[in-house]
Amino acid sequence: MYELQNINQNILSDLVTNITKLLIKEKMPIYHKLGNIPHKRHIQFRKPNGDLYYEQLFGTVGFDGMSTNSYHEQRPTQVKEIRRQYSVAPKIAKSNNIQSYKLRGFEIEPQDDFLESRKIVLTNSDCHIVLAAPRKSTTDYFYKNTDSDEVIFIHKGTGKLRTMLGNLDFKYGDYLVVPRGMIYKMDFDTEDNRLFIVESHSPVYTPKQYRNWFGQLLEHSPFCERDIRRPEELETYNEKGDFVIKVKKKDEIFEMVYASHPFDVIGYDGFNYPYAFSIHDFEPITGRIHLPPPIHQTFETNAFVICSFVPRLYDYHPLAIPAPYNHSNIDADEVLYYVDGDFMSRNDIKAGNISLHPAGIPHGPHPGAAERSIGKKETLELAVMVDTFKPLMVTEDAMAISDDDYFKSWLDE
Repeated sequence: MYELQNINQNILSDLVTNITKLLIKEKMPIYHKLGNIPHKRHIQFRKPNGDLYYEQLFGTVGFDGMSTNSYHEQRPTQVKEIRRQYSVAPKIAKSNNIQSYKLRGFEIEPQDDFLESRKIVLTNSDCHIVLAAPRKSTTDYFYKNTDSDEVIFIHKGTGKLRTMLGNLDFKYGDYLVVPRGMIYKMDFDTEDNRLFIVESHSPVYTPKQYRNWFGQLLEHSPFCERDIRRPEELETYNEKGDFVIKVKKKDEIFEMVYASHPFDVIGYDGFNYPYAFSIHDFEPITGRIHLPPPIHQTFETNAFVICSFVPRLYDYHPLAIPAPYNHSNIDADEVLYYVDGDFMSRNDIKAGNISLHPAGIPHGPHPGAAERSIGKKETLELAVMVDTFKPLMVTEDAMAISDDDYFKSWLDE
């Protein structure tokens, strides 16, 4: 009986350990502290005049996900007015698609307003894939996306992401990861800006395969915690007035007027905050023969992955074919956003192009690409890939910039 109890306890212990592993590996736990905070959570924290600061728990996945405790000059709940409510849902051109497309992303026309410039080109129930060319900084309002985490890739432009939890300077090649519910603005240095944005309806994490039990990035990970830039500059305004926040919820924008400045945080600590990571800090993994796309993985959700293709040495087996082999995406749509360099597996691809290779049919290098790659030592390509686990729908904005004959580009001439 004693031995049976021991066996049951061992089984239970192993089960708890394995569940703990799974839970922990769903996070990217990098603790961050900025500004002034009390020595303990949920206790009195007073201003110099004796009034209380207002504590807010900013969390995800109920109370089980990553969270941050922030302290505000004013109550963050003071809504004075709700003005307009309008739809920004994408208009679907093809809801069930099996055709490969090339989208000429730089044909998206620049617009002054940051939100109006955002054009959803591909979408499903888990994410939106967006192109944007905003000319002006966000000056007249603040923005909050309550639907999605946002991964904003900076293709062209420099500036500053300003948020309620601090600011981040950005430049060409940066990923800006903005958690859902974050109030922010985008300040651009010039009018020449191009953004590739993924809106994720589930939290964005670093890849599980590159983290240990405790969430630390492993030694063989293509990037580490030092590469992740966290906010170091905190703007704090103790102001009352009329402050417009455009809030996105269920693909609609609500224009809400708050009675105090949303950037009134005097300090915070926790794990849920915006951060930046440069694609130029991604260290590629290479091998003797061609390695599959997961080695390029940079971010993940429960519904898609984001990968970074960066300059790297080619495969070094004496008989290596550096170009990828033909493969069938049975379970995923593949989206490639071409940033810079000569993408070695494609013909007639330019910066800002997007290729969509839908699930269910094979795709691979264009005619002549495999042969061209033999004997080459390196590639200078730069691209961002999104693989979604549900099929993507093609929008009207995508069809307006599409190459409808792209699917024929594998035919022998």
